[in-house]
Amino acid sequence: MPAERSTTLTIDTAGLLNALPHPVVALDAEGRFVFANSDAEQFFSAGAAHLSKRRLSDFIPGDSPIFGLIEQVSRTHSRISEYRVDVSSPRLGMERLIDVYVSSLSDPPGHTLVMFQLRSIADKMDRQLTHRSAARTVTGLAAMLAHEIRNPLSGIKGAAQLLEAEASDEDRVLTQLIQDESERIVKLVDRMEVFSDERPLERSAVNIHSVLEHVKAVAKNGFARGIKIQESYDPSLPSVFANRDQLVQVFINLLKNASEAVGGREGGEIKLSTAFRPGVRLSVPGARTRVTLPLEFLVEDNGVGVPDDIREQIFDPFITTKPSGTGLGLALVAKIVGDHGGVIECDSHPGHTTFRVLMPAWSEPDLPEADASSSKRRRAR
Repeated sequence: MPAERSTTLTIDTAGLLNALPHPVVALDAEGRFVFANSDAEQFFSAGAAHLSKRRLSDFIPGDSPIFGLIEQVSRTHSRISEYRVDVSSPRLGMERLIDVYVSSLSDPPGHTLVMFQLRSIADKMDRQLTHRSAARTVTGLAAMLAHEIRNPLSGIKGAAQLLEAEASDEDRVLTQLIQDESERIVKLVDRMEVFSDERPLERSAVNIHSVLEHVKAVAKNGFARGIKIQESYDPSLPSVFANRDQLVQVFINLLKNASEAVGGREGGEIKLSTAFRPGVRLSVPGARTRVTLPLEFLVEDNGVGVPDDIREQIFDPFITTKPSGTGLGLALVAKIVGDHGGVIECDSHPGHTTFRVLMPAWSEPDLPEADASSSKRRRAR
């Protein structure tokens, strides 16, 4: 960015730094911003004019280890790479872990160059790859079960129905048990078979607030009856690029989990919130440009929290704390979010659990002028 103070960063250098896929800033000897690339503007949620009048300490607490790294580099005229540095703050958000690279600049003297790599995003991607791998395992298992189990179960159930006609009252209890258990296993196979659906998603512009209000109405009239549900929505949020029915499925599952977590606890409540988070951009295979996931949807509750021993596997199949649960609900949620190119994560401790979903926004496709005008008229209606 152009700075109010003089700097010897050339236009070519600035263009090079803007091309980097990470936030990069240059600081003077007093910690003031003299340059920030476009990713840094998004990282600090501040424009060029604002940053040029601020110090790094205005955004990151003064006791952060990053200032020790900058001081060491300035003193020794060296370069340092440090991993998993905590830069959490009310301005930048909590639980912000980064990898940081700091180097001294010889011209102008006393200046330092700092590059941030969003460690939390990398961690999220690692977890998403694990979730998707687990989902593929369930996909293969579901296909096998559908073929190897459903047909024999149909025969077992049919035989039990024939026996029931001539069975005594005492034996009829057993034949009914056989039928009920056969149906239960078939339903489990049917649920798992959802994972093997590889048809292309039909996606469009979806109003997430319409989805959340629908899900809330379903919850309040069913499994979340009597539980307080709060909303904190960003009314200016753009549409999400998604399949509406699948989004409904995602948030019904998340809301159902939250309602079971608060249960009959006094003061139990659930909070739904939406926000725009610029700066979350990912490079994915097959995409010419980085994928942007600026839409953040949260489902929070003040329930018992997720036990420590399963927190890292919460989205894996068959992981559950419910006595009658199958452990497929959150695995399905992770698959749907992953199929949309999104990210889901869970932060939990006793008394507070947050499920965070990051999704891509819908953007107007490139249309001929006549078609674009027609599209605008349709939206206006």
